[in-house]
Amino acid sequence: MTYRRAAIPAVAGGLLLTALLWWAGASGQALRLPGSGDALGGRMVAELQYWLAPWSYDPPAPDGYGPGGPDAERYLSLHSTGMQIRFAAVFVFFVPGALLLLRRLPPVRGGGRTPAALLALWTWGLVAGTLAVTVSAPWLIAAQGHGSYRFLPQLAGVMAAGRQILTPTALLAAAVTVALGRVTAKGAGPVPRPDVPARRARLAATAGTAVVALSLVVLSYESVAGAIQAFSPDGGPLAEPGDLLRQLLLLGGWTGPGGAPGGGWLLQRLVDALVLLVVWWALRLLPGLLTRITVPAMAAGAVCATVLGLLVSQLLRMATDGAGPRWGLVHVSGNLGHGVPAALVWGTVAGTVAALILRPATRDTETPTATATGAEAAS
Repeated sequence: MTYRRAAIPAVAGGLLLTALLWWAGASGQALRLPGSGDALGGRMVAELQYWLAPWSYDPPAPDGYGPGGPDAERYLSLHSTGMQIRFAAVFVFFVPGALLLLRRLPPVRGGGRTPAALLALWTWGLVAGTLAVTVSAPWLIAAQGHGSYRFLPQLAGVMAAGRQILTPTALLAAAVTVALGRVTAKGAGPVPRPDVPARRARLAATAGTAVVALSLVVLSYESVAGAIQAFSPDGGPLAEPGDLLRQLLLLGGWTGPGGAPGGGWLLQRLVDALVLLVVWWALRLLPGLLTRITVPAMAAGAVCATVLGLLVSQLLRMATDGAGPRWGLVHVSGNLGHGVPAALVWGTVAGTVAALILRPATRDTETPTATATGAEAAS
């Protein structure tokens, strides 16, 4: 698919995702109406307000804005500016990633590309939202009146916010993007498919999965994760980076069985293994689905595969967690989307490693692929 054909669904998906998040944030005002607690329950209202707060233009309580008087207006202005940057960044981050995925993974009929594109765009929507929350965080932290106090831990906390509402909105935006992509892909000509030896594809998938396992198995072990959390250089603006490093480096967290029931502990470890299985399966199929194997395409695909693995494991935990009947669906689903910053880091590395391993096997197929791509562009 050419850039011209991919641009329409990518831009439309970015606009829809931004509009959905803005609408979700604006609808949080309805939760403050009298009677909302009686209709939904106080606990559910509190959970939903927490989910929607990162996307709401409504500032926090006035006493959170530093000194009173004229300075309060400046803090309110910082908050408004930060929210404008956040929504603009959602669009800016989603569109280039969607453009790359639609171009290299066009949602055409047959070959499994349409469901693969849907899953990739869904998970990329979570990545775009997380990046938007991160880049807008300094303005919103400063709007609280204490931006210079423990900035890195505050940044880590803000980075993890807003992910729950991103999961359904990104899925809806991805579905619309794929539907438009199916329309714009009509008449584009045959889609090239790289000829990758199965053994080389399995080797690349295994190497990429090993990179993800380094975070999920080694760094996420209790003692190692604790050392990362405790890391803190003396003084300076970069002091206390432990919370931020956990967000960027750890895909999970686990310890030995200890005194816990063995069956429950083993089930949790099987859920972690499911993440690696999803990543390996996606990286194994990805070379055959891409129109051309490049480092950016493999890196983006590996990031999406890692996020997808996390979502699958989190959904499975929701289904097997006994807290659901006691706390309600809204509470137990609060963990959805956790680990996206680390998935972005390790998925990029995993995809790059896999692409470098696949490179020798695809060198001989570059000329036919380029010819097919040129024919598509001419059409």
